[in-house]
Amino acid sequence: MATEQTQKIVTVTPKAAEKIKEFMKEEAEAPEYLRIYVQGGGCAGLSYGMGFEKEPEEGDIVMEESGVKLLVDGVSVDHLKGANVDYIESLMGSGFKVNNPNVTKSCSCGHSFETA
Repeated sequence: MATEQTQKIVTVTPKAAEKIKEFMKEEAEAPEYLRIYVQGGGCAGLSYGMGFEKEPEEGDIVMEESGVKLLVDGVSVDHLKGANVDYIESLMGSGFKVNNPNVTKSCSCGHSFETA
């Protein structure tokens, strides 16, 4: 059973929330949640992942940020506490950026990281 969470684990900027909602509307299967997770990989050991879900899984923490329903699994929660998801648009490209105070080391490409 999923756990409703009142404490903020991850925050989402208004710009990121706007883009998430926009992308959700484009999905054929009408997802209700954005899953944010940490997985093994990359040169620094961990990397972020995001994906749409129709419903929570066993052990998920469910929260709502800026009108977006988020899911975080029990393994990822310790790596994501205090993280902020933003959406950046620049001449070099656009995309989601996770600002995470738990990161102690990241790789030069900026796609993987390590926490304490």
